[in-house]
Formats: sequence, C-alpha cells, structure tokens
Amino acid sequence: MRKELVSSVSLKGQITLPQEIRQRLGVKPKDKVAIQLDGARVTIVPLGSPLDASYQAVPPLRAPLTVEEMAEIAAEEHAQPECGKVAEPPR
Repeated sequence: MRKELVSSVSLKGQITLPQEIRQRLGVKPKDKVAIQLDGARVTIVPLGSPLDASYQAVPPLRAPLTVEEMAEIAAEEHAQPECGKVAEPPR
C-alpha cells in the first residue's frame, strides 16, 4: 500500500516526519534513522534507540540473600582461617 504524506523543509534543511509515519515505523524522539538515496528516491529506515538495542544485554542479578543465608556465609568464611591452623603443643 502506497501512501503519500507531505512535509516541508525548514531553513536548516530539516523535515518533520508526520505523526502517522512515526507511529507506523515506531520512531520515538532521539531515535536514529538511516536516510538512503537511490536515484531520486529517498527512503527512511528506523534504526531504533540505543536503549532498545541494549535491553537485556546484561543478565539479571541473582535474587537477594536472606539474613539467614548471609549469616551462614559469614560464619563459614570466619571459620575457614581457623580450620587451617595447626594447634601448637603446650609448653
């Protein structure tokens, strides 16, 4: 389906994409678009936002530990140095 919408060029050479086109392409403020020139035809292709591209790039954090789990880990870490010591004979 071909649809033609009109936009004017500002003194700075800028155009405004009509709202209908922005919505259909999913283009939001600050998104990047590629402008391709093929002869006299111009094509605008959305590139998406950097935030969308990085979404879920880092795995989620583990669930937080309970107080009991933290106490158990602390007790184990505290006991480890003591386990490696050799008892000295009494004098």
